[in-house]
Amino acid sequence: MRAKSAMKLISSLARYQNFDLHLDNLALNIRILANTNTRRKKVNWFSQLANIEAFEDAEFDAALVARMQAAAPQNQSRELRFSSPTFKEYETSELSGCNKNSFPAFSITAAGCALNCDHCQKKILEPMIPATNPEMLDRKVRDLIMLQNLQGFLLSGGSNKRNEIKYERFYPVVEKLKHDFPHLKIAIHTALTDEKGAKAMESAGVDTAMMDVIGAQETINQVYHLDRTVDDFEATLAALCATSMDIVPHIVIGLHYGKLLGEKHALDMVARHNVNSLVLVVIMPFYAKTGTFITPTTGDVGEIFLEARTRLMDKKVLLGCARPAGLHKRVTDAYAVMAGLDGIAFPAEGAVKVAQMVGRKFEQAHSCCSIKIGGGAIEAKRSCAA
Repeated sequence: MRAKSAMKLISSLARYQNFDLHLDNLALNIRILANTNTRRKKVNWFSQLANIEAFEDAEFDAALVARMQAAAPQNQSRELRFSSPTFKEYETSELSGCNKNSFPAFSITAAGCALNCDHCQKKILEPMIPATNPEMLDRKVRDLIMLQNLQGFLLSGGSNKRNEIKYERFYPVVEKLKHDFPHLKIAIHTALTDEKGAKAMESAGVDTAMMDVIGAQETINQVYHLDRTVDDFEATLAALCATSMDIVPHIVIGLHYGKLLGEKHALDMVARHNVNSLVLVVIMPFYAKTGTFITPTTGDVGEIFLEARTRLMDKKVLLGCARPAGLHKRVTDAYAVMAGLDGIAFPAEGAVKVAQMVGRKFEQAHSCCSIKIGGGAIEAKRSCAA
């Protein structure tokens, strides 16, 4: 009897052990199935882009998109800001512009510039409001504050032969405006300057200083027709960063006649200094001498976006106003969203859809992308406040 009981007990234990083994196998199969379904449900960005109407005829680099998606977890929490400054009209089916001059650009030289660089031909100055003397700047700013609720402005102008802009006589007006209207946010295109010039801007009350950073000597000599060095550009950046102003350098992708040359060196220069953010723009052959520039490929542009995002994880990286129009702009802006850039000025059709596709929160502001003035989270098309 005892032998039979022992055999029954052994048999029962074996059945339980087999049952436990079956349970273990079942649990393993469930986990495998769950992981498979998760992978199936995971959105493939490259394939999803084809479902966005704005990209019906667009071509994306599948490998580049995959690399951007692989880096997405690091960028997912970065809020995206769509900027629509009021110095030009803007509207898409997704976002509206603002019909008020809440953040215009003024040029102290009107349309004049002694450099007349190959990439610009002075045309970038044309949309700006002329303010060729301090009294004119003061009057126009005060009128816009009273009539159109001006929130701030960009002060710019053409350079002399040494790529310097002589702002000195305008600083007393800037200082008085800041005193009378503390809410005003004032940005300035610095061109090349030194420590004394940077301190003068700071003392006048300038909030944000912007400059182009060029990383190739050939580009300075050939495109700018300028007898200055790469070191001069970095020295300007260092002088500006020694002030309390927000420093926002710009890098022009494709500045060397549409080819990549010096952009990565320029990123190295920016990374060495305590900048507030970096603005990337793309060369626009439309402004250049006919036949001298090619349009950089959207793939090349996207590569620089990803490189900048990777190198400057602790800084904001923004896509500024200037870039080729049309389908090129749509693809460029999609790459900017997917690469994890923090802001886009005048976003193209489809940019909002891409932000929604990749799960990034976004807001809209009617100001220069380099300056934050109010704004709030949005989910659909909206216009400026009254």
